[in-house]
Amino acid sequence: MKDIGQFDLIVVGGGVNGAGIARDAIGRGLSVFLCEKDDLAEGTSSRSSKLVHGGLRYLEYFEFRLVREALIEREVLLNMAPHIVRPMRFVLPHSPEQRPAWMIRLGLFLYDHLGGRKNLPPSRGVDLASAPEGQALRKTFRRAFEYSDCWVDDARLVALNALDLKRRGGTVKTRTPLVSARREAGFWTVELREGDVPATARGKALVNAAGPWVEDILARAHRHAGKGVRLIKGSHVITRKFWPGDHAYLLQNADKRVTFVIPYEGVFALIGTTDIIFHGAPEDVRMEAAEAEYLLASVNRYFDVALTPDDIVHAYSGVRPLFDDHAADPSAVTRDYVFDIDAPPGEAPLFTIFGGKITTYRKLAEHALQRLSTFFPHIGAPWTHRTPLPGGDMASADFERFLADFRQRHAWLSSEIALGYAHRYGTRADDLLAGANSPAALGRHFGGTLYEREARFLAREEWAREAADILERRTKHGLHLTAGQRASFESWFAGEGAAVAR
Repeated sequence: MKDIGQFDLIVVGGGVNGAGIARDAIGRGLSVFLCEKDDLAEGTSSRSSKLVHGGLRYLEYFEFRLVREALIEREVLLNMAPHIVRPMRFVLPHSPEQRPAWMIRLGLFLYDHLGGRKNLPPSRGVDLASAPEGQALRKTFRRAFEYSDCWVDDARLVALNALDLKRRGGTVKTRTPLVSARREAGFWTVELREGDVPATARGKALVNAAGPWVEDILARAHRHAGKGVRLIKGSHVITRKFWPGDHAYLLQNADKRVTFVIPYEGVFALIGTTDIIFHGAPEDVRMEAAEAEYLLASVNRYFDVALTPDDIVHAYSGVRPLFDDHAADPSAVTRDYVFDIDAPPGEAPLFTIFGGKITTYRKLAEHALQRLSTFFPHIGAPWTHRTPLPGGDMASADFERFLADFRQRHAWLSSEIALGYAHRYGTRADDLLAGANSPAALGRHFGGTLYEREARFLAREEWAREAADILERRTKHGLHLTAGQRASFESWFAGEGAAVAR
């Protein structure tokens, strides 16, 4: 049996919470091992609406602390990772059948001021009859409100936290499921399977950040928490973009839910999300036809279009592991996070996370380490709020200035390729292009803007072990390839790409 080693912290779950806690811990002086049964962010953390936002509608449920924390984190993350987090304006057409104008104005006033907004512009009213934001909307909608939030590449956020963990001396194992865990002489001994090889590791504390699988990990550790998760399915569809401009829309629905309509990958629109109680294995989640119909109907009510299921170019579903607060309405279930600590006297602690959201992942990690400091009295101070993620170390967190300099240094790159590299890798894009001075240096072209050099870089640097790791998570190249081009890349990666990864 392979011995991976002994650590202060073993973190189970390579989603945003697990990667965030592991990164925070390594920077405070703890030794850390992060294991994930699939690819990084393969579950919930790559299937979100891809927003860093306060959660405007949560104000209706009086989640003021959560909204305030999220609004503050919005600007922290914008400074930490300006290459993968960027401001976005949202247009909210007024539909008096759902919420009166005074309520929306009050909500936006709170949204503007709860979090001490510094970098993002305030909300404002919009006359849809004359403003360009109204061009694609039905003429029955005459007024709107506009406010700011941020967009994030969710899967890259996870990968960059794991990359920083590795750079600081941590150990990361993907496709390494936990088989069992037991307490033994003041430690947790975990049995794993790394590929076909059984392995073991020991830790002074075990962190269960498995998201939708959190109760499965508890069972494998022969433990039961007094708290539980409520599995809520959220589905999204992707269509061709159908409005001018780079702004997004927030649409109110008759059931009091909202639908986001977000510009995505240049030529696409990301539309979501649904809220449905989910029963079953999280890995089996699939979008149902009724969900697609719900999302398209929401768009068709507001926009001067007639989208049908034939317009959907891609769809995905995820399972949100929300803390079970026993709310009857799935949309009302809290998006806050809750911790459970199982620590009998003299025994190694088991720390379990229930709930959470991408926007507050860093703060969740900070709070988790604060609670774990009881067991590690020499732990360091909080640090992640002032430290950029890999690639985010740009002067004044100014992405546009960085992009201009990057294009000047690599003038031989097409504008589209340069923009993609700058957004995905930030200052690490120079590492990707080290020694390259012409398009030929990018290697084989697989379609769209996907080249061999980038695929090899991701296999070597970011744990890309299968073609889908690159096409669907580390990048979104898969959306831009034909079926034949995708098959060609998959065939190449199964040979040469996988060899680089090994």
